[in-house]
Amino acid sequence: MTDPTDFEQRTREILDESAGRLDGRTRSRLTQARHAALAQLEQPQRHWWRSFVPAGAAAAVAVLAVVIWSGSPEQPLAAPGDDMELLADADAPDFVNDGEDLEFYEWAAGEVET
Repeated sequence: MTDPTDFEQRTREILDESAGRLDGRTRSRLTQARHAALAQLEQPQRHWWRSFVPAGAAAAVAVLAVVIWSGSPEQPLAAPGDDMELLADADAPDFVNDGEDLEFYEWAAGEVET
């Protein structure tokens, strides 16, 4: 340990002097408070969130099970290539070249977007 500086020595003297002027009751209460604080440091800390981890995991599993179970087998999810096949289909009607009801299709597309 290094030697205390003049500032540290003077601070210690002033602290000891002010502590010496305290009455016995106040010193006793301060000592009890110090011992209580040190006792808390020795106790292992309990984390409150650790008690909720099992409940959170169970809830996540339940939600996942409901999502998987509620999927209807009659309507399978569309494959990513289905849209491309529809657009590349040569037999599909060509709405733009026909010119008929083009305004209707533009209106319908706008309604779907909103």
